[in-house]
Amino acid sequence: MNSIRIMSEPVALSAASLMLPIAAGYIRAGFPSPAEDFEVNRLDLTQILIQHPQSTYFWRARGISMREKGIDDGDLLVVDRAVRPVHGHIVVATVDGEFTVKQLHQRLGRMRLKAANPTFPDIIPKDGQTVEVWGVVTSSIKRFVV
Repeated sequence: MNSIRIMSEPVALSAASLMLPIAAGYIRAGFPSPAEDFEVNRLDLTQILIQHPQSTYFWRARGISMREKGIDDGDLLVVDRAVRPVHGHIVVATVDGEFTVKQLHQRLGRMRLKAANPTFPDIIPKDGQTVEVWGVVTSSIKRFVV
C-alpha cells in the first residue's frame, strides 16, 4: 500500500501529568525580544495534548505520505478515539486490516482517505474492501536531531 504506515501497536496513556516549565509570552522568530519579557511558569503537556485520556494513544508514524500536513517519518502521533471523525480531520484508519494515517474526505455520502503528498494516491474504498476510521489524530510531536 502506498501510504504512511503505523508500524507498532498504540500505547495507552497513563493518567500521570507531566509538569514542565514554560516561558511566559512568545518567542520571536524574527528579531530578539528584551530579556525582561522572560518569565517562567509551569504547564502540563497532558492537559494541552490530551482531551480524553482513556481513549488516547500514541503511535509513531512511518513514511512521507502526510508530509504536507506536517507529519513526517518518525513523528509521534496523538490519536484520540473519542473524537468523532469529520471531513478534514487527520485520522488513523484501517484498510483491509492495515493501519494508515490520512486526511478524511467526506462528500455526498462518499469517503476517501487523502494523502498529503502528491506522489501518493488517495485511498478510495472499493467494493468488498474494509475501511474503518480508528481514531482522530489530534497532535503530531516532532523530535529534532540534537
